[in-house]
Amino acid sequence: MAGRLAAQVLDMIGEHITLGVSTEQLNTICHTFIVDELGAIPAPLNYRGFPKSICTSVNHVVCHGIPDQRRLKTGDAINIDITVIKDGFHGDTSRMFFVGKPSVMAARLSLICFQSMWCGIKKIKSGARLGDIGHAVQTHAEKHRFSVVRDFCGHGIGRVFHEDPQVLHYGQPDTGLKLQSGMTLTVEPMLNVGRHHVRILSDGWTVVTKDHSLSAQWEHTILVTESGYEVLTLGTKDR
Repeated sequence: MAGRLAAQVLDMIGEHITLGVSTEQLNTICHTFIVDELGAIPAPLNYRGFPKSICTSVNHVVCHGIPDQRRLKTGDAINIDITVIKDGFHGDTSRMFFVGKPSVMAARLSLICFQSMWCGIKKIKSGARLGDIGHAVQTHAEKHRFSVVRDFCGHGIGRVFHEDPQVLHYGQPDTGLKLQSGMTLTVEPMLNVGRHHVRILSDGWTVVTKDHSLSAQWEHTILVTESGYEVLTLGTKDR
């Protein structure tokens, strides 16, 4: 349920990502929808001091961007990261959006990041290992000459927002923890046009590329099953 609701927020917010809108306005729209329409809780709000209900990461912001009065410009690429709590469980997902027509590079980066996420997801099944996921993501990304951020990763999720295991988006096959049916985790690669190095701004949250190159991220919450996987955060079009 929580995963489906998180996807509904992303389905809803797309039409609001327009020229001149501020990321603070997007935060307000999402917060109101989560609380009033879905009867859920925005998990990021006050989580370890995070001040907003969603993360908005624009252009060279890798993740954890804090909504503010910045207004979006034509060509901006923005990742919207949504986590909701419903009936005690968390659903966590993010997507890339563009304001108007993106640059060729931004569109390509987003596409390869999306494909890399799915390369990782398709390795998930009971008995597979975490390294299988990371290797699949890394191989696809680097084949297209993008770098994989090493400092942040996917994670276990359920009644707790972030829990073990850590799901790295790079690595070697047949290494790491063996997956078991019933586990729930996120696959959420962050790819950069330039090098993989990042830094955290003085707000303590916003992560940016060190070389100021473009970054992109996609994310789903996944349930491990005996025969494979179930994606819990598919949007309407994907379902």
